[in-house]
Amino acid sequence: MGKLTTFLAVTLLLLNFGINKAAYAEAEQLVGFEAEYIVYRFGRNLGKAKLSLKADKDNLYRLDYYSKVSAFFLSDIRSETSFFSFDKSQLYPHTYAYSRTGTGSDKSTKIRFDAEKSNITINQAQPIDWTGQLDNQLYRLDVQLKLASGKREFVYDIINNRGEHRHYGLKVVGKEQLNLPFGMIEGIKVKIERNNSSRETIAWFSPQLNYQLVKLKQYKDGDEQGEIRLKYFKSENTPLETKN
Repeated sequence: MGKLTTFLAVTLLLLNFGINKAAYAEAEQLVGFEAEYIVYRFGRNLGKAKLSLKADKDNLYRLDYYSKVSAFFLSDIRSETSFFSFDKSQLYPHTYAYSRTGTGSDKSTKIRFDAEKSNITINQAQPIDWTGQLDNQLYRLDVQLKLASGKREFVYDIINNRGEHRHYGLKVVGKEQLNLPFGMIEGIKVKIERNNSSRETIAWFSPQLNYQLVKLKQYKDGDEQGEIRLKYFKSENTPLETKN
């Protein structure tokens, strides 16, 4: 279960949400969507993951993630919720919540990003300086923005679902035709690079679906840890408008 748990943590980092590519040349806009993935290991279906984006009140957006997997008598259920604002191509996290239940210890994390004080509060700890980090979900949107603009290499500083600072480098390494439960689709292949890590993660994003993540595979020391593949995708295809 340990390898599967690690894979799910990486999956949380990489499931992504939509932008309106047609509007990109003028001003990037978010597009509401629902996506569902199947989680595999060694070709075996272990469960599902869901992701949705919608506009919320007070000029905020809401991104929700949920996954449930099981292997024999072991289970793992996770959820994430991010509230954020978006202005002039910039993402501004406001709050982030993470929960994990199932076999083993339950875990949760709550993070508040305070723009006025330029600090971050993680659970009940003393605030730390906010130097531009995104939460565990929001950097994903920037991946799509950068891919839509034609960029091939980019780096991120984030606060992950354990409240820890992490630095990631992403690099486009090619394109492939993918046969997924969703159907045949083209994917831009992206390698996620980490310093001092034996893990290797490869992700595929589809230009046909607003650069949504459509497939992900993770390896550790050369051994497969898990894979997700897109099963269902529904997009509003119109920019979201937040509510005052």
